[in-house]
Amino acid sequence: MRADERGLAYGGGWLDRAAELRGDANWLAERRTDPASVVLPSWRDRCLVDAGRAPVRPTVVDAAGLLAAADETVFLGLDAGRAVFAADLSGREEGEARELAGAVEAVDVRALVGGLTPAEAALQAYAKGLLHWHRGQRFCGACGATTVAGSGGHVRSCTGPGCARLFFPRIEPAVIVLVEAPGEPERCLLGRHRGAAEDSWSLLAGFVEIGESLEDAVRRELAEEAGVSVRTVSYQGSQAWPFPAGLMVGFRATAVSTRVRVDDEELVAARWFTRAELRARAAAGRPLGRVDSIGRHLLESWLDERG
Repeated sequence: MRADERGLAYGGGWLDRAAELRGDANWLAERRTDPASVVLPSWRDRCLVDAGRAPVRPTVVDAAGLLAAADETVFLGLDAGRAVFAADLSGREEGEARELAGAVEAVDVRALVGGLTPAEAALQAYAKGLLHWHRGQRFCGACGATTVAGSGGHVRSCTGPGCARLFFPRIEPAVIVLVEAPGEPERCLLGRHRGAAEDSWSLLAGFVEIGESLEDAVRRELAEEAGVSVRTVSYQGSQAWPFPAGLMVGFRATAVSTRVRVDDEELVAARWFTRAELRARAAAGRPLGRVDSIGRHLLESWLDERG
């Protein structure tokens, strides 16, 4: 059973990203002064919220000072015809940023996801990821010259003489996999990562390396971290994870054997769990992973296959 995209946080956003309008400087300038436009303020990767812990969304007519104070403003897209911008106030002290935005607190969007609609969570994560990229791409990696934003904040250009490189937001794909044991009893593999709590278990995951497919990355990560070889690898779903720039790609795989040999670097332990054991852990208050993660969805989907 594949992960249900509608149930995954940070995906399924309704926003029209309007890529064809990003290069129209005159149109963007007009939208920046249009009272119908909306600004999403951010401070050092945190969402600025009101007293009810809802993200503040000032209209442009109320946000002239906010826009002027922002380190970077990017065009995110159109919401029912209204332009939506994200403004980065990271260069200010937190109190000043909150005052400019009319907010009472700066909160990690992952702490808010349970109280946001999926579309709202997707929009906030989109804004966070793009603004984070801008802060980290202020200089050219080839010549060291400063870069400037263009195309509504979706590209940065090097200002160095004779260079003029273009830089686009990068995505860092990672695979996460639910591995099933061969034969009976039906079990799945969880690992305990170095630095995790003594009784903290999760699915195995890792970044995709240059020159390998997603399926190659699954096989390599399992072999490197847990000494596990797999016969089949099947795609289950993907999840935007802009913390700061990830894309989590979920898989299921079937192991060749139940033999496990952890690398003692990434993993310090790995073991097979039956459905009954995982249900007992959940009943005892031990979570099956972050509520907003595809890892949890993969585990819950596996549990749901046998009532």
